Amino acid sequence: MQKTKKSIAKRFKLTARGKLVRRTPGFRHLLATKSSKQKRRASRDKLVAEGHAAPLKRALPFGL
Repeated sequence: MQKTKKSIAKRFKLTARGKLVRRTPGFRHLLATKSSKQKRRASRDKLVAEGHAAPLKRALPFGL
């Protein structure tokens, strides 16, 4: 039986159509020095590229 890789489950979520969503890096500190455009774009979630998604999905067998 395959277990869920918890470190991946904490960082990625599956959408209803099976795509992986991730947070944008660099949005937790030092925000005063970043431009509004940078902060606006970093506040949104991003989709994981298809080439990187396959091994991550295998680590999430139950679709958390």
